[in-house]
Amino acid sequence: MAENIRTTPLRLRPNEHQAILFFGDLLMAVASVFAAIETWRRYNYFVEIMELVERGISRGAAERLVAEFVAIRVPLWFYLLPLTWLVLLVELYDPHVVGSGRKTTRGIAVAALLGLIAFSLLFITRQDTNLPRIGVGSFLFYASVLTFIWRMIFIRIYKRTGQLRRILLIGAGKAGQTLAELYHTLVPRSFSIIGYIDDDESKVGKEFHNLPVLGTSRQLLELIDVHRISDIVVAINGEIQGATFQTILDAQEKGVDVTRMPILYEEMTGRVPIHHLESDWIIRSFVDGLSVSGFYELFKRLMDIVGALLGLLILAVTFPFLALAIYFDSGLPIFYSQPRLGRGRKVFTIYKFRSMQQRKPDAVSSLRTTAVNDPRVTRVGRFLRRTRLDELPQFWNILRGDMSLVGPRAEVPKLVEEYQKQVPFYRARLLVKPGLTGWAQINYGYVSSVTETFIKLEYDLYYIKHRTLMMDFQIILRTIGTVLKRTGR
Repeated sequence: MAENIRTTPLRLRPNEHQAILFFGDLLMAVASVFAAIETWRRYNYFVEIMELVERGISRGAAERLVAEFVAIRVPLWFYLLPLTWLVLLVELYDPHVVGSGRKTTRGIAVAALLGLIAFSLLFITRQDTNLPRIGVGSFLFYASVLTFIWRMIFIRIYKRTGQLRRILLIGAGKAGQTLAELYHTLVPRSFSIIGYIDDDESKVGKEFHNLPVLGTSRQLLELIDVHRISDIVVAINGEIQGATFQTILDAQEKGVDVTRMPILYEEMTGRVPIHHLESDWIIRSFVDGLSVSGFYELFKRLMDIVGALLGLLILAVTFPFLALAIYFDSGLPIFYSQPRLGRGRKVFTIYKFRSMQQRKPDAVSSLRTTAVNDPRVTRVGRFLRRTRLDELPQFWNILRGDMSLVGPRAEVPKLVEEYQKQVPFYRARLLVKPGLTGWAQINYGYVSSVTETFIKLEYDLYYIKHRTLMMDFQIILRTIGTVLKRTGR
């Protein structure tokens, strides 16, 4: 049965939604700057009047003495606050968040709180009474309120005017059912899957994962009109019959978007579906499309150098305290080193604060991975791992160029050799530098089995395929949030 929902002929893709949200957020932030400046000026006007009243001058006389327009000196950086606000909102551009009022409200509140904490720390450390507390506080207030109003308007339009895409799956086999199963785990949903079509007539009328098989490809054009379909997703791993292919082309000519199963899987999960890929996928999607712009490579390396220098500064400040804590808890050594594989199978030595019991000389060859609540982790080690402080020495590896701030986790050579035998495309992780943090680390965390390694690899391959400076920056911000919440592994 078709859903009772108003539709519009214009349906936007997730990246187009993100662009609209970005410019809307930017407009709200710029408006907040000027509203904050006006509030700041009016506050100074009120303070000057109150000072005259305290000196014995009547309120009316004080208002006549104080010019209605009070000049204030606005520092240049104050006009850059909108950019800072957009950075704080980075997680609100996730396709699965943009349609959720609850997650949007929480994200805006967290952004305002982080902004307030950052400015408070700056005010305390600098002890500068000239910092515009009223101005910054007003900006955070106006930015939160205006962004909230704008986002709620967007969500209402998004849900009420047919902006939720209506998808029909072509193929009710393993690939199509995988998408249907994932679809029911999404909260909120940025699209609606209406059902399947399949040329196996024995499946017509049946349901798989609570989605009906509506008909065969011969009925595709009719079903598109009846159910107001905006997208069809080809979820067929084998060959497509000529008649089916022609019908798909006819649907595309009617204005329906045609997408392959792996693309929707990536949108739904932020992962690459390695169980549903053809044997030559690694060539077509990675080797042919691996190259990124020189601009990206240059600025990623500059970001790595700046981040490494800041990290090493933090290491220098915290080293005496962390070294003493490790020593009194479990003795020497303070550091732990191990060979790892980098880009192009290059072996390098990684350095970390030791967070586990001292190992035997031959322990480096073990293929055992670290598990949650691993008994080998020391008391101090648990704290170091939750806060990621154990990884501070790796900033030296980043400065040397062995690693990057963002990338797949660097693994032990023997472990990589073993996983290559069991996990398809595992070698593709070595096409980029390993990272201190990464898309897989922030989305999945621990792995203790081959099955979990499959999932984590899907995240790694998604990052390698889609990596950009904005994505790198988002990963770094989310990692900082993990550190502040002390929810590391």
